[in-house]
Amino acid sequence: MWYLCVFYHRLLDYRRPEVESLAQLFATEEINCETSSLVEWRLPDNHHIDSPFHFVSLPSQHIARKIANRSLLVKGIYELWGQGTDYEELEKAIKEYPEDRKLPYLTEDSTFKIVVDSFGKVISSEEQNERIRGLTYIPFKGRVNLKKPDHKFWLMETDDYGSNNGLPPVVQKTIFFGREVGAANRSLLPTYQLKSRKYLGPTAMDAEMAFLMANQGHAGPGKMVYDPFVGTGSILVAAAHFGAMTMGADIDIRVVRDGRGPNCNVWTNFEQYNLPEPVGLLRADNNLPPWRPGLKEMFDAIICDPPYGVRAGGRKSGGRKLLKGAVGPYTVPDTKREGHIPSTAPYSLAECVHDLLDLSAKMLVMGGRLVYFYPVSREDGVMNSVKYPEHPCFKLISSCEQILSSRYSRHLLTMVKVGVYTKEMEEVAREKHREFKENHAKWLEEGNLHSAVFESNEGSKLDRDSKPKYRGKYV
Repeated sequence: MWYLCVFYHRLLDYRRPEVESLAQLFATEEINCETSSLVEWRLPDNHHIDSPFHFVSLPSQHIARKIANRSLLVKGIYELWGQGTDYEELEKAIKEYPEDRKLPYLTEDSTFKIVVDSFGKVISSEEQNERIRGLTYIPFKGRVNLKKPDHKFWLMETDDYGSNNGLPPVVQKTIFFGREVGAANRSLLPTYQLKSRKYLGPTAMDAEMAFLMANQGHAGPGKMVYDPFVGTGSILVAAAHFGAMTMGADIDIRVVRDGRGPNCNVWTNFEQYNLPEPVGLLRADNNLPPWRPGLKEMFDAIICDPPYGVRAGGRKSGGRKLLKGAVGPYTVPDTKREGHIPSTAPYSLAECVHDLLDLSAKMLVMGGRLVYFYPVSREDGVMNSVKYPEHPCFKLISSCEQILSSRYSRHLLTMVKVGVYTKEMEEVAREKHREFKENHAKWLEEGNLHSAVFESNEGSKLDRDSKPKYRGKYV
């Protein structure tokens, strides 16, 4: 069935992929749900792709309601009873809507509420009441209940304006009327906002973005989610909120062990929200993972924000002299083991992402998801042609851009494991690591690190408009 999906006007690239990910997640719980073509999209007439109004086809009303209730960017999903460019056209459309679809929600023993909303304009209280009184042709027989109605109806307007006000241009005024199937619950954002969190770091993930990443990774009960760059645990907090078991790792022992004292550390963040604590937090190097040989397919999702040197650069074990062979491996004396912090060396983004893909290919279950950020440069505010990292075990299903400045943006990549990690792939990965160690300094000097590491083909890119997005006041 087709529904009207109304989005919040922010993080525009993330909106459709979030709905598609949640539809895939909830469809697996439905016994007779067809998963081949879960979600289809189309735009209302005369609407821009960045408009908050989209038509979406979903397998069932039950799935539509669950998507709206969990989504961060969906304002509401509605059964559309009619639309028009004026109120006469709207009245005609509503009267033509099948009676058997309308009458179950207009009975005498039910309560209802009508909400008037708008986009790109302001409607005063007097005008709202006037519009509600104009709906007398709808045979409401129940009682009005403004607090907890059985059924909620929405009358939504867009005005005809150009593109000079920062909003997506609308050629013609449009009015929608529909019954609310499900609405978002954004009350969790004030609860988890960073300014009220006890333990924070300079790269702590914004709460809204962390929950979006958890949705892309299908975090939920019975799932194991791993973050190899856990930091202060923001991503794992979001995953734990949705019921997932969590595990994290970080190369900085001071982050995972000490925090800012016994009452201010990663564990404190989970205690603050009464969430299940991670099953483990490891001091581990993504370049030298600690897993025993032969251990595979342990995690349902790996969700992370790799260090790309904007506010915190990546580090790996060994130190510069050790990695260059200037000094040999050393053993820490027993008298100095307590409180010892191993030396580290710079860890380039290219090497970091290569290690992340190899680790994920080995440790994710089949169908598991890898969700991570990848930085991209922009020129004159326009995104350049992007070649994303690839791996034969993974299929890229979505790429969502978040503009950071006129020069940089970052893309949230969601990849699904579709191939088995074989011994042949393990040999290729080992050879790649050897090449890294031999050519790392040369690649840094040439500035060609990305192209030297990742083999990308044009077919893997997602088609996207290179023009700037209409993002209003939000970036």
